[in-house]
Amino acid sequence: MKIKFQYKIAIVSVLLGTQITFAQKKDENIGTEVVNVVKPYTPTISDAFKVKETPSLEDDDNSKKEDIQYNIFSFPVASTFTPSKGKAANVDKEKEEKYFSNYATLAAGNYGNINAELFVTQTLESGNYVGAMLRHLSSQGGIKDIELEDNFANSSLDLTYGSRSNALSWNADLGYQRQSYNWYGLNSVLYEALTPTDKATFIDGIDEKQVYQNISVGGKLAMNESVFKQATIKFNRFSDDFSSGENRFVAKPSFEFDVVEQNIKADFILDYVNGNFKNNYFDSGELKYGFANFGFKPSFQINKEDLSVNIGVGFFYSSATEAGDNQFLIYPNINASYKVVGDLMIAYAGAEGNLKQNSYKEFVDENFFVSPTLGVAPTDQKYDIYVGLKGKLASSIAYNIRGSFMNEDNKALFKNNVYSYENTNTDGYAFGNSFGVVYDNVKTLSFFGELKADFSKNVSFGINGTFSSYAEKDQKEAWNLPGLKIASNLDFKITSKWSAGLNVFFVGERKDNIIISSIDPSFTNVDEVVTLDSYFDLNANVVYKYSERLTFFLKGNNIANQNYQRWINYPVQGVQGLIGANYKFDF
Repeated sequence: MKIKFQYKIAIVSVLLGTQITFAQKKDENIGTEVVNVVKPYTPTISDAFKVKETPSLEDDDNSKKEDIQYNIFSFPVASTFTPSKGKAANVDKEKEEKYFSNYATLAAGNYGNINAELFVTQTLESGNYVGAMLRHLSSQGGIKDIELEDNFANSSLDLTYGSRSNALSWNADLGYQRQSYNWYGLNSVLYEALTPTDKATFIDGIDEKQVYQNISVGGKLAMNESVFKQATIKFNRFSDDFSSGENRFVAKPSFEFDVVEQNIKADFILDYVNGNFKNNYFDSGELKYGFANFGFKPSFQINKEDLSVNIGVGFFYSSATEAGDNQFLIYPNINASYKVVGDLMIAYAGAEGNLKQNSYKEFVDENFFVSPTLGVAPTDQKYDIYVGLKGKLASSIAYNIRGSFMNEDNKALFKNNVYSYENTNTDGYAFGNSFGVVYDNVKTLSFFGELKADFSKNVSFGINGTFSSYAEKDQKEAWNLPGLKIASNLDFKITSKWSAGLNVFFVGERKDNIIISSIDPSFTNVDEVVTLDSYFDLNANVVYKYSERLTFFLKGNNIANQNYQRWINYPVQGVQGLIGANYKFDF
């Protein structure tokens, strides 16, 4: 019995160990083993001992973890909880303003000033559209202490027809402009030297009126998915009442394509001008001019994180068709910008050049009182090297500062025309009351600064200024170029119906030259460099929005009543008031 009991203990122990092993890892097959008992079981208690070292585990399987997959069985749970609804914060939301396609403006004021505009447009089928703009600005004159007529009128009509689609857009334009001005700026030195009787005779002998006319035809073509991106063309026919005539044709196609994963842009330029004047200033023969400028400007851009670099070059060939030299010119076209501190501070720099085509029309647009006896030639803008910093001082305040150095050959400068007692030309511009164009090599060092701020959604402010220093080669001065220009504006919305604006600009001193000559030895010739005083012009406007269609406005120009001269011997009108209305409508 004793042996059987020992057998039972051994068998139970083996079975218990086997059960524990299967409980730890059910799926592992440990095989079978036969146990032979050779003597009776005599249990003893052995001496206890401490483990001296950490046993090493050589079986890698002991360190492996079993992959366990969890399956979540979701089912709906009924809930009686009802969250409270959030309440939106009050936001000032303005009523969306209705957009009108057309408008008409009419205003009138003192000096017999009239300003009128009419713009109409209509969308047609298949994305086509047609539009027209009519403008008129005129004054009956009345400047104090002016002996000659000083009225003026400027009227224009522009028509356009075009089409827009996802792949292609184009438009064709036709325009006409008529401008009427008077050479009312008599040579003050000459006029004051005359006796009262001679003054009356002198004035009666001047026909001071000049009329300019321009007819333009042009168009633009743009393609979205093509190597050819866009092209603009324009033709102008400019003429005046003194039988002067000028033709100008400008074409600018642009292409864009990829070369070795680099985007390349290529701009082509054709700028042709040809014109003639009936005679020169001293009535000694016809003046003709003509230039054809061909340009090619390839460029590519590199963008790397905060750095953006545009690298290009300009190749130009200028062909003189009447008088002058043919030239081949190369210009830099490089600019770069780097975000020093995100949008808060962006540094930029560049070196750029260009061949500028001058024209009679552009001279008139800048100075209405030029004589129809000009020498017209292109300006070689060799390079303009600049460096600047722009960004934001705050979320609503932006700034821009820049310094530049420009080198120009054959720069056009306006200069007061000579009065000569021996001049046989008796046209209305030949009495020292008009301006000619002289050319010189001029280097310009300038500094520009600008600040813009939106103090709130109802108040905005801006100011900018440019300081310039000139170094001329042959001329005594950089004629009629100011050393300082400042402009500022303030716009604010008073209520939903009322708004107002204020702007002021300041122009520093300029230099011009008064020359009176005679071959009479008893006459002392005059050759005097004159400094034109600096001036500022203060303007303001008040607008009342009667309805979404109708608005009334009141404008005041030269409110400080400054009797300044924009050009020598050409004072401007004093305080000018203008009251008018603007009406928006749809067909």
